[in-house]
Amino acid sequence: MPPTLAALTEALLDAANRAGAEAADALAVAGSSLTVDLRQGRLEQAERAEGTEIGLRVLIGRRQACVSASDTSAATIAALAERAVAMAREAPDDPTAGLADPSQLARNTDATALDLCDPSPEPTAAALEAEARAAEAAALAASGVSQVETSASWSRREMHLAATNGFHGGYARSSRSLSATAFCGAGTGMERDWAGEARSHAADMPDAAGIGALAAERALARLGAVKPPTGHFPVLYDERVAASLIGHLLSAINGTAIARGASWAAGLMGAEVLPAALSLTENPHRPRIGASRPFDAEGLPTAPRTLVQDGVLQGWVLDLATGRKLGLPSTANAARGTSAPPAPSTTCIDLTQGPDNREDLIAAMGTGLLVTSMIGATINPTTGDYSRGAAGFWVENGRLSHAVNECTIAGNLKDMLRRITPANDARAHLSIRVPSLLVEGLTLAGS
Repeated sequence: MPPTLAALTEALLDAANRAGAEAADALAVAGSSLTVDLRQGRLEQAERAEGTEIGLRVLIGRRQACVSASDTSAATIAALAERAVAMAREAPDDPTAGLADPSQLARNTDATALDLCDPSPEPTAAALEAEARAAEAAALAASGVSQVETSASWSRREMHLAATNGFHGGYARSSRSLSATAFCGAGTGMERDWAGEARSHAADMPDAAGIGALAAERALARLGAVKPPTGHFPVLYDERVAASLIGHLLSAINGTAIARGASWAAGLMGAEVLPAALSLTENPHRPRIGASRPFDAEGLPTAPRTLVQDGVLQGWVLDLATGRKLGLPSTANAARGTSAPPAPSTTCIDLTQGPDNREDLIAAMGTGLLVTSMIGATINPTTGDYSRGAAGFWVENGRLSHAVNECTIAGNLKDMLRRITPANDARAHLSIRVPSLLVEGLTLAGS
């Protein structure tokens, strides 16, 4: 019988101690996945993967090194530890490196209440193919759709983290997803769009036919797209893409960017970054949400917190190292893989929703752009200057007029985020719940 993940982390810590490490943490991750892809009515790929990865971080004073491997044999673990210690001895001194104090560690590491892993058996490839074909058939049933690509997948992943400061904890999570991309039109007038859903539990997945039908509907609506006019107009970010705006704010308040002095939000602690009616919160304890977790990658207990309260920025997103650089405590936002040290990252994010639906905002915006997809980005992280390619629908006198493409949206994130008006259409199952967002006075470059 192969060793458990907990046993692997213990073996890594023992090996690190024997090799001369003064402190260490170890991460073991095991996962399985199954994916079925269909293209033009034919099975293009059916792939199953499984494996175990191990990672070790060792510290010699304030010098650290990380190593990883996919071989879990005793010989590899011993060699890995020796290599890591040798690397740490040659690494530059980092006064912010170090494990958590034992008093900071999570006492309850049980993730049962979060319900992150579906207990039902692994689906067969035939079952996933049937879902993909149901989505494909629904999309092809729409007149004008000429081709459909679908993908159905399942995964289960388990992790265990242990450290010489006494921390031990682990949990498992699962995922089930289905997506469809529909194509219509011909030649230079060909258009495509997609729809997809993902859940932690198979029982929560929506109907496959509905996913395919929505992909077809979206693609057909894009036929005849033209460039919009150039000028200053309101822009409504559809719920599918609105989270990208909040993502830019989350990047700007990330401790890594703040500590480097490379963030447009660096001087905005305690200042207004969103409209006064809006708050931005993080809750890593939402059940059945893939980003939820009972502890972070340094063993600290996670907890709900407010990032922006009534428009005012309340704090940064920190792990131990960035917190030490800034003279602040960690916010238990450390994340990591097996091959790198921890870094700050957010989990489950919520933006305050508004009273109106997307159609109300379309009616209120008069003439402007509804963005449904984006491509490319030129974001200056220091100044907040923003430029992105976009496509969607032109709005004329409060009504959708026609599809548009090949345009660029430009502005500055500091100003844009203070002018957003949210709808009430954020999807409940997403880890980042952001509704459609109306932003006034952006620059469009089109025809």
